[in-house]
Amino acid sequence: MSSTVNAAGEPISTSAVLMAASKHIAVRCRSENVAFINCKKKDPNPEKCLDKGRVVTHCVLNLLKELHQRCPKEIDAYAGCMYYYTNEFDLCRKEQQEFENACPISE
Repeated sequence: MSSTVNAAGEPISTSAVLMAASKHIAVRCRSENVAFINCKKKDPNPEKCLDKGRVVTHCVLNLLKELHQRCPKEIDAYAGCMYYYTNEFDLCRKEQQEFENACPISE
């Protein structure tokens, strides 16, 4: 069983998984994140931006699912390293490089 997905094949978005996928998220979910941030800036009422927040969450979960399908061993190794070393990027550069080689960052 993979550490990045549950029994149903849905991504488990732990901090280590999110940190490992952060570069991909920044590129692939950029417009969704920008729309959410702009909404939050315009209105401090949390309820006003729930729909935009759901769109961000949907984007990230779909991306994590795609990454797990495309390069499961590499994302598991990278996320596992990030978990072990409490999300210290510098201690997981080898796993990061293998992950980014297997799943290049793309829009």
